[in-house]
Amino acid sequence: MRKLVGWNLMSLDGYFEGETPWDLSFHLTVWGEDLRRYSLSLGEETDFIVFGRKTYEGMAAHWPETTEEPEIKAYMNAKPKGVASRSLSEAQWNNTRVLSDAVSDLQAMKSQPGKTIFVFGSADLQHTLLEAGLMDEVRICLAPVLLGKGNPLFKPGSEKMLALLEARPVDTGAVILRYSVNAR
Repeated sequence: MRKLVGWNLMSLDGYFEGETPWDLSFHLTVWGEDLRRYSLSLGEETDFIVFGRKTYEGMAAHWPETTEEPEIKAYMNAKPKGVASRSLSEAQWNNTRVLSDAVSDLQAMKSQPGKTIFVFGSADLQHTLLEAGLMDEVRICLAPVLLGKGNPLFKPGSEKMLALLEARPVDTGAVILRYSVNAR
């Protein structure tokens, strides 16, 4: 059975973006060689990446044209991807399909053979999948930044018990945290 894993960066006070959409400037405070290598390892670990619609639109605008991080660009453009959306009828970014019912689509994919399925960014989608009981693991790069306000990564919902699998400091002072979701 495949695992479904969420991956995001988060400020120490719980925000994944600032007050405005795509205000991700705090991400630059933690980007360095360790996080670059970790990002490459995620590409090796997965064979399917899922985004919520808003994250998909930003990623689809960035990765095909960027001149930065050519190795990450290569896997972001090549890997099969899904966009969870009820409003999109088609996806323009190569190797992307629309998941109109993300919960049932991903539940079916988890039962198929394959590598880890990652949800990159997409806090609203991760919330939906957590509430549906589909997330196996949450990975967070915790940035030593206090934003004071912004868009929280974790939304109000039912209580979840998590178990720490790993805490790994990186060269920029951030910590990568891995949690099992279905801990009891």
